Amino acid sequence: MQSSQGQGDLHETVGAYALGILDDAEATEFEAHLATCEWCGQQLDELAGMEPMLAALADLPGTRGTPAIGETLAVRPSPQLSDRLVGEVVERRVKAKKSRRLFFGLAASLIIGGPIAAIAATGGGDTAQEAKPLASVSPAKQAFAGMDDKVEATDAATQVNAAVGTVSKPYGTGIALQLKNVKGPQKCSLVAVSKSGERETATTWTVPKWGYGIKGAATELARNPLYLQGAVAMSNADIDHFEVVTFDGDKLVEVDA
Repeated sequence: MQSSQGQGDLHETVGAYALGILDDAEATEFEAHLATCEWCGQQLDELAGMEPMLAALADLPGTRGTPAIGETLAVRPSPQLSDRLVGEVVERRVKAKKSRRLFFGLAASLIIGGPIAAIAATGGGDTAQEAKPLASVSPAKQAFAGMDDKVEATDAATQVNAAVGTVSKPYGTGIALQLKNVKGPQKCSLVAVSKSGERETATTWTVPKWGYGIKGAATELARNPLYLQGAVAMSNADIDHFEVVTFDGDKLVEVDA
């Protein structure tokens, strides 16, 4: 199939694809490229969750929308930064067919500044040979592997498997999540529930249509688990359990603390 975009342009499209702003034709073209591009697959894996995180920024007090998600985020940008990011998102959604470069940089800067530290900036080359990731293991996966306190559960109905690692921090509790056998497309949250019933969202993400941690999947990207980092203000000792829930309110799996 003859691509309407050059390889360099397609590499730059990964950020826009992760944010869900491509039209159907552009998304189909990028998915065909993704099937043969290991670099884009790694970048897309690292950028998982950007769309709902930006939506959460739009919900922060002082911006438009309701604060339902924003109030529970453990790490928040300054009002000036959140206003600028939300403004960029709105403007770029209107101009979705224009340059994707700013979106890719915006997504990377949000990851570094927010609860998920997931990607290192690479060089500005336009070829697959020049645009190589600096690390093959995500910081979230490394953080999860380094945590001694882990709990795991598989839901009998959904068969979604989640393992949660925690570590006490001066600001509350640092959290790393490993998620398997979750199918998409859907948007999800990891929620910490205290012994008194208080709920705090540790992180949010998007599950693409191919899913994560799917045994026997056709691609390595779909077979690999999803790793995410987050944090909550409540102390580790106050947490009763964790829930992975969809934005529609369905509980995929519950993990005792």
